[in-house]
Amino acid sequence: MSQVNRIKGGLIDRSKPLNFTFNGKSMQGHAGDTLASALLANGQVLVGRSFKYHRPRGILTAGSEEPNALVHLRSGAAQEPNTRATVAELFDGLTATSQNHRGPLEFDLMAVTDLMSPFLSAGFYYKTFMWPAALWEKLYEPAIRHSAGLGRLSMEEDPDTYDKGFLHCDLLVIGAGPSGLAAALAGARAGARVILADEDFAPGGRLNAETLEVDDMAGADWAAQTVAELESMDNVRLMTRTTVYGAYDHGVYGALERCTDHLASANGKPRQVLWRIYSKRAVLAAGATERPIAFGNNDRPGIMLAGAVRTYVNRYGVTPGQKVAVLTNNDDGWRTAADLAAKGVEVRAVIDTRDAPAFMDIPGAHHVRGAGVVDTAGRKALKRITLTDGQMIDVDCLAVSGGWNPNVHLTCHQRGRPTWNEAINAFVPGRDLPQGMVVAGAANGQLTLAAALDEGRKAANAQVKDLGFTPSRKAAPKAEDEAHEGAAKWHIPSGKTRAWVDFQNDVTVKDIQQSHREGFVSVEHLKRYTTTGMATDQGKTSNISALAIMAECTGKSIQDTGTTIFRPPYTPIPIGALAGRARGQDFRPYRLTPSHEWAKANGASFVEVGNWLRAQWFVKGSEKGWRDSVDREALNTRQNVGICDVTTLGKIDVQGRDAAEFLNRVYANGFAKLALGRVRYGIMLREDGICYDDGTTARMGENHYVMTTTTANAVLVFRRLEFARQCLFPDLDVHLISTTDAWAQFAVAGPKARDLLRKIVDKDHDISNEGFPFMACGEISVCGGTPARLFRISFSGELAYEVAVPARYGNAMMDALMKAGEEFGACPYGTEALGVMRIEKGHAAGNELDGRTTAHNLGMARMVSDKKDSIGAVLSRRPEMMRDDAVKLVGFRPVDRSVKLIAGSHFIAKGDEANMANDQGWMTSVAFSPSLGHSIGLGFIKSGDSRMGEIVRAVSPVHDTEMEVEIVSAHFIDPEGERLRA
Repeated sequence: MSQVNRIKGGLIDRSKPLNFTFNGKSMQGHAGDTLASALLANGQVLVGRSFKYHRPRGILTAGSEEPNALVHLRSGAAQEPNTRATVAELFDGLTATSQNHRGPLEFDLMAVTDLMSPFLSAGFYYKTFMWPAALWEKLYEPAIRHSAGLGRLSMEEDPDTYDKGFLHCDLLVIGAGPSGLAAALAGARAGARVILADEDFAPGGRLNAETLEVDDMAGADWAAQTVAELESMDNVRLMTRTTVYGAYDHGVYGALERCTDHLASANGKPRQVLWRIYSKRAVLAAGATERPIAFGNNDRPGIMLAGAVRTYVNRYGVTPGQKVAVLTNNDDGWRTAADLAAKGVEVRAVIDTRDAPAFMDIPGAHHVRGAGVVDTAGRKALKRITLTDGQMIDVDCLAVSGGWNPNVHLTCHQRGRPTWNEAINAFVPGRDLPQGMVVAGAANGQLTLAAALDEGRKAANAQVKDLGFTPSRKAAPKAEDEAHEGAAKWHIPSGKTRAWVDFQNDVTVKDIQQSHREGFVSVEHLKRYTTTGMATDQGKTSNISALAIMAECTGKSIQDTGTTIFRPPYTPIPIGALAGRARGQDFRPYRLTPSHEWAKANGASFVEVGNWLRAQWFVKGSEKGWRDSVDREALNTRQNVGICDVTTLGKIDVQGRDAAEFLNRVYANGFAKLALGRVRYGIMLREDGICYDDGTTARMGENHYVMTTTTANAVLVFRRLEFARQCLFPDLDVHLISTTDAWAQFAVAGPKARDLLRKIVDKDHDISNEGFPFMACGEISVCGGTPARLFRISFSGELAYEVAVPARYGNAMMDALMKAGEEFGACPYGTEALGVMRIEKGHAAGNELDGRTTAHNLGMARMVSDKKDSIGAVLSRRPEMMRDDAVKLVGFRPVDRSVKLIAGSHFIAKGDEANMANDQGWMTSVAFSPSLGHSIGLGFIKSGDSRMGEIVRAVSPVHDTEMEVEIVSAHFIDPEGERLRA
């Protein structure tokens, strides 16, 4: 297909032709084109289908506000949906396809929904899908899921890479249009560190799309000259292809830089970089967005915004049509007609809704004053327009100008509210701007060139002066203020013909009027009921018109009607960019235990536990599944001896003259009188009395304690301890340091544990039952002088010790323990066997400490000492939290020993209906006990400690199961604790 609509002029490089395809058709453009300009050059008017009714849609705008021209770029794993063709930079070999249609673009099978439009008006989903309820899962939801969405993901792994970075500056200038360039130049000349960010690949903004002059040269030439000066300065960072998408606290801004989107190959470089920019001051020079006028069938391909038509003509050397008409309510629309005529494009008519003389002479154009367009013809491309006076004009392009809306989005990101400016019929930034931000140029309502240039310079000078720099005295660039007067015209009544307000979400004038009739008159209700402004474009071309139409319906002013505000991001941000490098194994980097290499070499399967990769079980011989391995490990540990790497448990050194008092305040139970060389189990409460962690603390010296936390809460506990030390008890002499990484620690459990350790622990240390009883601790040496620590504590319920050595000896220590244990039948065991044994013993863990349970629920109410104060103790005694019928932690076993218990099941009394009103508790942890030969579980049930032997039902609606279980003691194995004290 030849470039039938390519005309003379423009900023493209005609010496560099670029080949691309659209829906499989080969086309050609030039360097400097966007996909949209290249499609228009090739006469491709139909580019997509609308979201709701699948109506034919063409290109409407020339920037990131585009609601219609959303396409797939690239193919295969690199396919990217919902890309705006208006900002996609053309490169050689680009493949693009249209989206949101079934079958070919020209004959979309889903277009049948347009015939059903009388039944699909605003809010239809709130009414239609309420009844009958039985059809929701069977009909409504599947149909909605099948038809919903715009583009489609490739469902393959993204081959591109993304990165994140941090930047700092004195002055951030957002937007490289006239006011932005003037601001950046003023700030840079004052010596400030300046970042100038603009989403376009060619700085200059509207200067690249106009025929206006600055300093007696073409606006585009002045922009290029200014950019060259900025690039030569060491204190300036010019960031093209960069969208500042969010304004956050303390002068922080989020920005997305598209580094290689415009290249056929990234060559190993990141495709996009997500920047966090720390600025001392900022100038928002984001420009303005033109708004359409709503009239009958105003969504046909070929109907465009007048400013966009001017952009394609002047910047890209493309005319969107051969026979063009202009519909305008302001002087600016006439400039589009003038630029078209100057390029030799036939302008059939200029229709001005104002009853005023022609603003300028357009050769050959018919001037229609005080009129408008009421209807159009042409299903897949515009063919004819019908005016309010009955005239019909054959055209293939209609340029519409309804005025300009300042881009106030970033001023709203911290709850700032725009205010109505009657002079320009638009909202402008209010007073509550993000800290350090000022607004300049069209974004501030200064819609003329000279005013924008002057305001940009003044805004930057004021900002850098506030920072202590001496502002540049150079005058603002010389330019004229173009005429921009206009009269508000939001829509043209068109009878029964639909007039479109939000093109992407298919919202019409009638939808807004219906919203008013049904009582949804608040701007927030209007937005959600009609979905206007909720699409990927955030209503950039539709919001103001929708609000104005609602104001007409209510009889209020637009100021009184108000406006919705905006949230980040300004334009869509790819998920890949938000993730950065955090994908695959880097999604959440894990830590390796000291014995990882030994475990890997000995058949371990690993699992992520908190931040760690831990051995889950060890496959041995002909074992066919994980259960075989876990059962063997648990049984062998209970019968002989097992070894488990428990390095991942948090280890915190607590030292200082007041260390004991500090522990006494952070633990619910008493630690002030813990004897030297002894260990105590303790629980910690949040301020509201809820248990959040448990563990042991050993007193190693007079003022030296070693605390052990759960793996998952190691960081949380340390953070809370530091808060308590610094903020709650600053008068205490206590110091904390995390030593989790410093020590490799191993549990040695089972009846032969002491025999094994006697071969490891040096002979001068007495580890007999008398010399080293249960809950003892001490500094020892192992393997001929290696310093170590020994704790006699048990998580399995067996005779057990934990031995710690410096982390660098961890892998060797595991090997030494296993060799020493060969004669005793030692085996390594992983987290699964550890979990089985802790459930058999009735130990609470993360499943039970889930942020809802108290010491009373856990059966540990007596551990909350009433003889001292501690964090959370007072609130833990609230009457509601100490009820007699509160849920208590107990054990459960199935009446039918052959069935498998299911964690998450709810307990219902026999004979009661299974619903939340009859819910008595829930199952937290389950396991198959190889020692008992059946499934067992822990859980919470009302008054559980007084209901031993009672039979209840364990119901799981998720799994559609129900079984009878018996309430028993949580201590399934050795309830008297004789083994661990042996």
